[in-house]
Order: sequence, then structure tokens, then C-alpha cells
Amino acid sequence: MKILAAEQTPVGGQGGVEAKAFARRRAKTEIMTGDDPREERGPEFEFDSDSDLEDEGEGEDERAGLRTDGGAAGADDVALDPWGSSTVSDYRKLFEEFGIEEFDDVLPEVPHPHYLMRRGVIFGQRDYRPVVEALQNDEPAAVLSGFMPTGDPHIGHKLVFDEIIWHQQQGADAYALIADLEANSARGMSWEEIDEHARSYLLSLLALGFDPEDGDLYRQSTNREVQDLAFDLGAEANFSEFQAIYGFDGETDVSHMQSVVTQMADILYPQLEEPKPTVIPVGPDQDPHVRLARDLAERMRFFKVSTAYASFELDDEERDLVARFHEELDPADFNDDQLRCVHVAETLEETPLAELEIDAEVLDSVLTKLNEAGMEPLRPRIRFSDRRATEDAFDALIDAIDGEKRVYENHIDAFDIDRADAEELAREIEVDNGGYGFQPPSSIYHRFMTGLTGGKMSSSVPASHISLLDDPEDGYDKVKSATTGGRETAEEQREKGGKADECPVYELYAYLLAGDDDEFAKRVYDECVGGERLCGDCKEQAAQLMKEFLAEHQEKRAEVEELLEQADIELESPRRR
Repeated sequence: MKILAAEQTPVGGQGGVEAKAFARRRAKTEIMTGDDPREERGPEFEFDSDSDLEDEGEGEDERAGLRTDGGAAGADDVALDPWGSSTVSDYRKLFEEFGIEEFDDVLPEVPHPHYLMRRGVIFGQRDYRPVVEALQNDEPAAVLSGFMPTGDPHIGHKLVFDEIIWHQQQGADAYALIADLEANSARGMSWEEIDEHARSYLLSLLALGFDPEDGDLYRQSTNREVQDLAFDLGAEANFSEFQAIYGFDGETDVSHMQSVVTQMADILYPQLEEPKPTVIPVGPDQDPHVRLARDLAERMRFFKVSTAYASFELDDEERDLVARFHEELDPADFNDDQLRCVHVAETLEETPLAELEIDAEVLDSVLTKLNEAGMEPLRPRIRFSDRRATEDAFDALIDAIDGEKRVYENHIDAFDIDRADAEELAREIEVDNGGYGFQPPSSIYHRFMTGLTGGKMSSSVPASHISLLDDPEDGYDKVKSATTGGRETAEEQREKGGKADECPVYELYAYLLAGDDDEFAKRVYDECVGGERLCGDCKEQAAQLMKEFLAEHQEKRAEVEELLEQADIELESPRRR
């Protein structure tokens, strides 16, 4: 886990007035010493749910940079299962295998970053920069996450609550949803049970600082716009795709499959009024859903905007090769005033395959296309390809493109527009002609919390996790009984220092108990690894802080009861019999 250097001061705020008040009280406590979507499989979906308890694993740590990099001890290699018991044995593999990018790449650009970002708890992101830029420039942006109400909210859910609230405070449109259709179809929950747990989730969200007057709360089962969008998205997905991603088979019921496209509709719902950068805060096990939603967002677009060099189509690898030789070759070398397709073909035929650094099949395909085009000039242009545009939209795009252009049956080539302006124009024409114009949704990823008893949190092992509804005394006792990263004896601890990177109790400080105070979190860490802090005193302090947090949170839950009653969300499902 990343801990800032002591001289670095916290920037900005965290989630809500309750958290700030708690941080002030925590500071008075005396300091005692002594974790292509079609490549994935998984049976079910939730943005965040009780299954997180079963999925959260213990860290495998690196001392360099004081950052935790691991999931459950003994976990298999990375397998992202949205509904199963996914564990992440090495978070670094997510960057290599699934294309998740490091959050540190964008952290310096984030305005007033939340402490979960600063400490590396939020470790990864997918295309988050458009959201950051919108927040920087006070432009439209949105945040959305959902909760499947299958049990009580716990401290793992608080991570997502805080992420939603922080984005709302930074100016983003905030959406929080209850995934009740999925709870019923995939988990078999009764509507009475769903209503009870949904209310509890919403109370905790409001207690932590979510503003229902400036945000959007809804449940899937009563949001007709989401259901209609799910129907549209379903036309762009197919069973074989779901089979590859989620392992669906002939025994999978239709309502379960429908719940997946409903989740995709949830992710894109914030863009129904207007396309805008939207971030989905999730654990890494939910990444297959994010990738599918990004894919469906692209499939719903009227036009694909790309760079082309001739009238024919090239795939990405072929385009990169042609672009390279377009830059390197001079038409004068061929006694011509323009570089032509045949010129590049001749050069490629004379260049050894090893120097091209491509497969022979790619070279054969490129040569065939170039030779067939012959004397056609090779010129960079922006291509607008017709995906699912109406005739009126296609004609409107032709009229809107200024400068030189060439119109073909299924695409338009424009020579006097750059890529960014082309993307904006295509989206504008689409929206003006009844399309969605979706921007691919972004995502940020937080680490799984370690169970208090070591290994994974489990709903079947109450001592391994803390519910936000736990009696404060019970919360105190759970922390006091927690596994630590301490040495065998106090003497060895003083001599060698504790293993804070392997300690569930230290995680509580970093994820929750230290609040916005990075200096305090770092001091706990340094005292532990330096041998000054012994586990008994450390757990006593953490237990007291947890007791205070739970008491204050539950008091705040009671205070927001009336606020929830006034919120624009159905607290009792009309589907109850």
C-alpha cells in the first residue's frame, strides 16, 4: 500500500461531513506504541455486493514504494470472475493481462484526490483521463455504481460509497442504483428481503454524505429508461458472447441473461441525456462488465472514426505498417509527385520480413491490398464508417464535413479535419439525429480488503468482516481479535519491526480509520515497521477508532431516515406479492 512521505500534506476532502467529523475526533485519540471481455468467464454480476466478502483477499506485498500488490494468499493466477470467488494474487498482472492502467499515471492530474487514491487503495483505471479533464474544467461528468442487496452493507462497500460521494463533491453527476433485478434473478432473493437490504444500503450511503437532491438514486426494477436501453443493447449482444464471458449455457435462465444487459444499461444510463465522461468505481473482478459495456457503447454508435491512408480498409497492425512507410518514403525516389500504393508495395516486397517485425500473413494481406489499389495516391485521411447510422444521419454528416471529402457507399473520407474534431462532429450528428452518441465508460479499481482473520473475507465467518450495522462493541471485539502482521514476540517485533504490508489491522487504518490524515496513516506504518509499535496497543487503538466510527455512522443513519423517505426512489418494490 502506498503511503505518502511525511512531508506531503493531504490535498482536498473525503466523503462527507460524517467522515470529516470522525476524522476530527480520531485525531484526539492518543497514539499508542508498543486487492477482450469475451476472454473472461464468470457466472453472475454486481457492481458491488455481499459477494465481495467472499472475494476479498490478503495482500502479497512489496516493500518498495510501501505498496501492497496482492490478493489472497495461495490464490490462483488472475481470473476475473464477476460473480464467483475471484481473487487477485498479483495486482500487477492486471496491467499486463487485461490492459488495466496504473492509477498513478493520472493521479497528478486529479483535482483534490481522495485519500484512497493517494494511498494506492485505488490502484488501477481504464480510460479515466477524460473524467479527470472534465472535473478539472468544470465540464459535465458522471459517476455511477450499483449495489446488489443480498446482505448488510460492510466496510468494503464503504470504499465504493466514498468514491461515489467524492466524485459528486468534485462536481460530477452522481448515480447510485440498487441491482434488485439481479438480486432476484441471479441470487433468488425475495422482494421483501431485497427491500430490507436496499434500504440499509441507501441509509449508509446518505449517512456518509451522498446528496440525494443533487444525485440520482434508483432501482433497476422501476427504472423504465434503463429497461428500454437494456432492450436496445440486447440487440447488439448475443448468446455466444455471453457464453464466452460468463460461462452461460443451456441451463442459464433467460432472466439471468437479461440481468446482464440491464447492468450494461445501468453503466450507460448517465449518458442518456447527453454523452459525457462517466466513471464506474469497482473492484477488479468487475472488469469484464466494464469491458463489455465499453464494447457495447461503441457498437451503438452511428459512425466509427478512424485514420485511413487509401480507399480500402486496413486493420490496426496493417495500418501501423503503412503509416510507418508513408512517413519514411519520398515520392521523388519513385520519380513521382505523390506517394502511391504501388510504391509502398514495391518497398515492402524488397524489405526483409525480419526488419518489418510483422507476421508473414500480415505482410501478404497488406501487399494484396496495396497492389490491387495500384496507382491510387496514399494519403492520410479521417474515415467516418457507417455502423448503424440512419440515412438522414449519413447525409447530414456529408453536409457537415468541410473541405475535401470523398463519399463512398459505407464511409466518408475527409482530408481537412483532425481526429478530435472528427470524433466530436460524428457524435454531434448522431445525437442530433436520434442516436445516443455514447462515450466509452471509464473505470477505477480498488483493492480487495483482507479478512480480519486473514485470507478472504467471508459472509459465513462473521469475525472476518465488519458490517456497518455491527454493534460498536462487536466491532471493537472483532478488531481486537484480528490477525496481525506482527512477529512471534515483542522482542522480535522491536528488533525486526512488524509486517504492516501483511496486516489486516493496518489495512483498517489505511482504508478507513486514518480518514483523510495521511500523516497519521504513515506514522502508524513507520512505527510498525520500525519496531516502535506493538500489535496489542495498535489493535487497541484501531478497535477504539472502529467503535467510534460505527457509533457515529449508525447515529448518522438514524438522522438521515427522513432524508431517505423524501428521496426520489421507491423503497418498497411494486413486485412484492
